[in-house]
Amino acid sequence: MVATKKLAASFTAVAACAAALSGCAAGDHRATGPRQGAPAPGSVVRLIGDGSTAFTGKQPHLPRPERLKAGQKPPQFVVFSWDGAGEDGKKLFSHFRKVAKQNNATMTYFLSGLYLLPEEKRDLYRPPQHSPGSSDIGFNDEQGIKDTVDQVRGAWLDGNEIGTHFNGHFCGKGGGVGEWSVADWKSEIGQAKSFVKSWKTNTGMKNAAPLPFDYDKELIGARTPCLEGQKNFRRAARDLGFRYDTSGVNDQIWPNKNDGLWDLSMQLVPFPGHQDEQLTMDYNFMINQSGTATQGDPGKQKFWGDEMRNSLLQGFDRAYKGNRAPLVIGNHFESWNGGAYMRAVDETVHAVCTKPEVRCVSFRQLADWLDAQDPRTLKRLTTLGVGKAPAQGWASFMSTSPAPAPKGVPGAPAVKQ
Repeated sequence: MVATKKLAASFTAVAACAAALSGCAAGDHRATGPRQGAPAPGSVVRLIGDGSTAFTGKQPHLPRPERLKAGQKPPQFVVFSWDGAGEDGKKLFSHFRKVAKQNNATMTYFLSGLYLLPEEKRDLYRPPQHSPGSSDIGFNDEQGIKDTVDQVRGAWLDGNEIGTHFNGHFCGKGGGVGEWSVADWKSEIGQAKSFVKSWKTNTGMKNAAPLPFDYDKELIGARTPCLEGQKNFRRAARDLGFRYDTSGVNDQIWPNKNDGLWDLSMQLVPFPGHQDEQLTMDYNFMINQSGTATQGDPGKQKFWGDEMRNSLLQGFDRAYKGNRAPLVIGNHFESWNGGAYMRAVDETVHAVCTKPEVRCVSFRQLADWLDAQDPRTLKRLTTLGVGKAPAQGWASFMSTSPAPAPKGVPGAPAVKQ
């Protein structure tokens, strides 16, 4: 599963509520556009179902997208995303929430539904083409579920996105996701939602604070396990109202839509000292460096981490100084090779997210911005090759005035209250 230009793969109660939502009115530091108002303290909380989730109003710190003006250079978007996001003893979820806050960033966390399902309730999961209770990633315990819920709750209130990495993470032959039908994918997605929407019932944590969002509305995108099964997943996702997919591999170019979804694939970036470029995912760096050994030669681990960091930074520079295509990076909360890749991502966030005209955002925010643009502007951007800035300069290249956005849609002027 080594990424080249031909092939890439990746492992790829109300009082309690009010306390959990106490951070909603914190000051915004996102550089992505005018801020939409956060819920005021004491806002009405409407519990959903068994109270595992709740409607709490607009998400805090989610900026309003703006349509590019004539002659305006596009910002440099960078998306950091996490497959199978959950909190365990390594505390990587909470760590990267802090890193994001320190660097004016938001991220996307692809939550695995089974991380909210206790081991003793495993038979509730009916994976497509597998026996009930099967999973290639296991299940969770009470403490793990509590910690994961706390981090998911806080992440959303910080302005981050909660996507899905589905459930059992089945790859390869013999019922792997690459063999699933559209109906199989719809079943898997429905179950992923149900485990998030019923974690209180399944754990007995009746008095815990809810997750502060309606997951049926919050969930708009995903990344498939091992980047397999994308074709039928997209068909299912389109029918279910998803807005993007990030299960593919692409060059550093501006995205377009595929099957009605934004194709926000991870990308191939320079890989110093190697002939082929590398996919922007920690697992793929590991496979190229230590093979399937998750803890390779300790003497090489610092070099391997530096190699990933430098590769990501070269990819960033190529876009930032070139065509400004959004840079999409995928990761796992794992300590492979002594935490080399976590350090690489940490250092990359610190290096790029505070630069001028850079917006480190979630996939949701990127999709919102793309939806806000004049389609003719986006089509013009897709003509720019990898690392190629407009020969005549950005002001000339973007000189055509975009059509005004209709009232009430993304990119339209905000309505004055």
